[in-house]
Amino acid sequence: MKPPSLSHSTPAERHAYVTAAWQCMHHCELCGKCHILRGRDPETLYADYIEGRRDYLDITLELRHQ
Repeated sequence: MKPPSLSHSTPAERHAYVTAAWQCMHHCELCGKCHILRGRDPETLYADYIEGRRDYLDITLELRHQ
């Protein structure tokens, strides 16, 4: 599933995407989401995307390189 573009989506649509994309699968050995988030809240980490200030991919790449 591709993230909604900043120019053609609402904050509610972007929030729904982030919530769905980072939903815990309760299978940490295969998922890896917890490793990337490191106990942080995805809604906080992606707040700039949700509010339309930064692209989803930019934030994701930044998280992976931390």
